[in-house]
Amino acid sequence: MWQNSIVAPSTLIGIFAALFGLIIGSFLNVCIVRIPGRKSIVMPASACPKCGAAIRPWDNIPVVSWVLLGGKCRACKTKISAMYPAVEVLTAVLFWACYHAFGLTTEALKWAIFSALMIVLVCTDLRERILPDVVNYSGFVAGLLLSLVTKPSDGTALWLANRMFDFPPPTPVLSLADALLGAAFGSGLLWLVAEAYFRLRGREGMGFGDVKMMLMAGAFLGLKRTLLTVLVGSVLGSVLGLAFMLARRKESDYELPFGSFLGMAAVLVIFFGTPVVNWYLSLMMVR
Repeated sequence: MWQNSIVAPSTLIGIFAALFGLIIGSFLNVCIVRIPGRKSIVMPASACPKCGAAIRPWDNIPVVSWVLLGGKCRACKTKISAMYPAVEVLTAVLFWACYHAFGLTTEALKWAIFSALMIVLVCTDLRERILPDVVNYSGFVAGLLLSLVTKPSDGTALWLANRMFDFPPPTPVLSLADALLGAAFGSGLLWLVAEAYFRLRGREGMGFGDVKMMLMAGAFLGLKRTLLTVLVGSVLGSVLGLAFMLARRKESDYELPFGSFLGMAAVLVIFFGTPVVNWYLSLMMVR
């Protein structure tokens, strides 16, 4: 009985987190479609982009409505992109994973918000080659604010404080400092790479949106995991990008959506980054 009383609420909360993720995923679809065109994400109500027919509430149930309608508009039978249920399911899975990994905590809320931001950025970059400023800057502010109510997990600020002060600053200050260091490092590193490429090749090889994206991501991840995100994103971009170009026979100067690879890497780092960082630091005997 004692075990059931513990397990059952945890399972129910996980289910609730996934269902909440489905609802948020439906909203993220609106953001993905409208934000690149600088349209309101609130008004007007959702409608078929082909015939303009308003989508009824019972036709707007995440995943379920798409399946029941056979992936088509009820009015004009135009195909509805599979992106919509895919985004909803992905958001549900990530929200469940955040609860499973971090429990019912502010950390779980922080990473759920970060996951949602990454989904929007990855999809807009894949679809439009755009990393919207409103998402990056809003996410940057959210990352700084959330750092004040979550424990510092990077450790860089504490390491610096121990060498600069007799007593470490309060926890919120350390957490905010970690966020600022991650933001400065992530955006600064990509800016240097972009500037070096431009100086050497005489043309842009990386959009400034990637720099702003890492400003936001760094505020959530901190310095160490930001560096890991850039490394993993570069590997993903090289491997998957090369495979795509070979499969589609694209030119060597084909514009790869590097922001999408960074976003995928950032989501992986949420769940697997800390063990990798700790393993590397122990290997280098860094304390």
